[in-house]
Amino acid sequence: MKVLSKKDFLADKENYLKLILKGAVFIYPTDTIYGIGCNAEDSGAVRRIRELKKRPTNPFSVIAPSKKWISDNCILGKEAKKWLKKLPGPYTLILKIKKDRKKCVAKEVNAGSELIGVRIPKNWFSNIVKQANVPVVTTSVNEAGKQFMVSEKDVNQDIAEGVDFIVYEGEKAGKPSTIINLSQGKPIIMNR
Repeated sequence: MKVLSKKDFLADKENYLKLILKGAVFIYPTDTIYGIGCNAEDSGAVRRIRELKKRPTNPFSVIAPSKKWISDNCILGKEAKKWLKKLPGPYTLILKIKKDRKKCVAKEVNAGSELIGVRIPKNWFSNIVKQANVPVVTTSVNEAGKQFMVSEKDVNQDIAEGVDFIVYEGEKAGKPSTIINLSQGKPIIMNR
């Protein structure tokens, strides 16, 4: 496992983008806490995250490469369109996937559900996801039910050893994103 600063990552960005597209599992900063992720279209990489987190079934959210990706793949009612305007930001929007777009992420991301959580964090790493042009799994860096990562000292050793690289930019003062369930039309705010 290699720990990189933002500067280190950006200096070799093209190489890291290739690794992400090929299925690397990595830890990265967001606008709230640190996330563990991978190319959400890569079933094997998503399974690796499930094993590291000891989370066999609960769905994962994704960082969308763009708002266009969200509108192309998800059903957006009036309320969802309002919330979409708030991105980038510390929100995860739970939306229905369009019937003809079920394969927009690997089935391991959301167990084949018709719902998906989407984010665009207000952080430079969202631009990396945009450049990769694939959705990236976004879930907290921790084993299921344990403390999430806000600094290097918080990372579980098994998880740290199980990822391909870590992009670290110092301690985060945040908490997980606010979940807004828009799947029924009316927003339901679910704080973690």
